[in-house]
Amino acid sequence: MKADSRVSIVVPNYNGIAFVEVCFEALLQDAPQAEMLMVDNGSTDGSRELVEKRYPQVRVIALEKNYGFCRAANEGMRAAKSPYVILLNNDTEVLPGFTEALVSALQLEPRAFSAGAKMIQLHDQEKIDDAGNFYCALGWAFARGKDKSVEYYEKPDEIFAACGGAVIYRRAVLERIGYLDEAHFAYLEDIDLGWRAKIAGFRNLYVPQAKVLHVGSGTSGSRYNEFKVHLSSRNSVYLAYKNMPVLQLLLNLPFLLAGFGIKYLFFVKKDLGKIYRKGLKEGISMCSREKKVKFCWKNLLSYGKIQLELWVNIGKRFR
Repeated sequence: MKADSRVSIVVPNYNGIAFVEVCFEALLQDAPQAEMLMVDNGSTDGSRELVEKRYPQVRVIALEKNYGFCRAANEGMRAAKSPYVILLNNDTEVLPGFTEALVSALQLEPRAFSAGAKMIQLHDQEKIDDAGNFYCALGWAFARGKDKSVEYYEKPDEIFAACGGAVIYRRAVLERIGYLDEAHFAYLEDIDLGWRAKIAGFRNLYVPQAKVLHVGSGTSGSRYNEFKVHLSSRNSVYLAYKNMPVLQLLLNLPFLLAGFGIKYLFFVKKDLGKIYRKGLKEGISMCSREKKVKFCWKNLLSYGKIQLELWVNIGKRFR
């Protein structure tokens, strides 16, 4: 049985008319037997109609408005019929062997929940866009290898979480730990999901054989903008609160306060300090109404390993 016959590919879309043709042309070449779904977040640019007309083999799920990346991704992943599901940004172009490499990674490692692809910058293909996501005790999530040479990231590795822009998940584990948390709307939802998998004792992998070109900020428009800074700062507070038991949260509080303070000064210099501060306030408010991950004593070893990672990853952030 070919790997692509055991996988569903979900592409969330919002006004992605500039990207969807390239995205699906590459997918149909790489994984012609895969189930393909596009979940449209109420696009008004004709991208949904284009896919419906040109790619009848793609099942389109049309939402009436923009519910955010998380809701769209969940709609597609829940509708998928295969044991493995690939989540892919609409502003990507997969390279040959992408699907096979991701499916094989999960088949070879039963304790792996996810496997992330080697994401390469479309407009500078000598540089990495994302080689796995990490999270540290400062409350910072970061893409490993961002803007560095692609040649440095040729070896498989274990990561904190896989970037939701090009990742494969094991659906059986999704059913166990839950899907993307829609309270995020967008940004850091993939870190949250990978974190929950680690708490449950699963692994997240980086698979460099799965290569994909990525435009980057194809929907939000730029690396730093008000929309992204607002949601990222809000979600960063919620992310730590949700996944850390109370004692772990207290242990990391000095690091988190320092990390948020440094980030605030960074965004002040970019004239986005007010937006960042607003996001932090909303994140604190969010914590009062959203649920934490339920603590289980049987996961105590996992919590210990994660805490060590959080400290070690501070060093990785500054390499």
